[in-house]
Amino acid sequence: MQFRQQALAKLQSPEELDLPVRLARPQGWLALAVTVVVLAAASVWAVTGSVASTVGAPAILTHGQGSYLLQSPVAGQVTAVLARQGQRLPAGAPVVKVRTDRGDAVVRTVAAGRVTTLAAAIGQIIRTGSGVAAVERTAHASDPLYATVYVPAEDAAAIPAHAPVDLTLSSVPAQRYGVLRGEVRSVDRDAQSAQSISAFLGDSQLGEQFTRAGRPVAVLVELDTSRTTKSGYRWSTADGPPFRLDSMTLATASVRLADQHPVDWLLP
Repeated sequence: MQFRQQALAKLQSPEELDLPVRLARPQGWLALAVTVVVLAAASVWAVTGSVASTVGAPAILTHGQGSYLLQSPVAGQVTAVLARQGQRLPAGAPVVKVRTDRGDAVVRTVAAGRVTTLAAAIGQIIRTGSGVAAVERTAHASDPLYATVYVPAEDAAAIPAHAPVDLTLSSVPAQRYGVLRGEVRSVDRDAQSAQSISAFLGDSQLGEQFTRAGRPVAVLVELDTSRTTKSGYRWSTADGPPFRLDSMTLATASVRLADQHPVDWLLP
């Protein structure tokens, strides 16, 4: 009977204009406030924020002037090897002696540098133009090392000046000693062919290796120096490896690209 009376009363006054209207519960207001704050923060970040991205690419430690392949100007038999691997030689220094039909000839360095590879051996028969040694162009033993990174051509335009670079060296365990630090010094404008890379590094195999996925762009990276590490360069760890670095060491580089705004991703 009581419920029936309440129902009849509601039918007589269905609008209930005398009762206060409850728009939302306190929990609802709290949820609404949190949603507004999140949307506002997302809008500000979309306009003013940025997203950092990196590109990975093969790299190699070299001196800034690269290397060259010393070729024999004559054909004949190697009778003497006059240099040793790792030796620094001035321009015009003898490297190998070759016996030809016209007598003995000496193959000499074209420019001063360090012999990184000796391809000739005593008794070997060589032809004109055969490579007998790879020589890295260095004037002094204290010349700094650089990293040459071969970045895919489609990513090269997004690399800003002085972009930070992390290098994982093949000869240094990264889990123990960390990565080598550096920054971009210059980016070539033209893509590199296998021949141009081979000429710069003095190694035809490396030219083929760095162009397997297409013609890359060479990025010169200046290594950060340090007076407190054995290698003389800065690492992600405090000390780095307990030895000095050698040129022609292969590495994998992570180059930071120019920051992109999230709103650019949303716009077509």
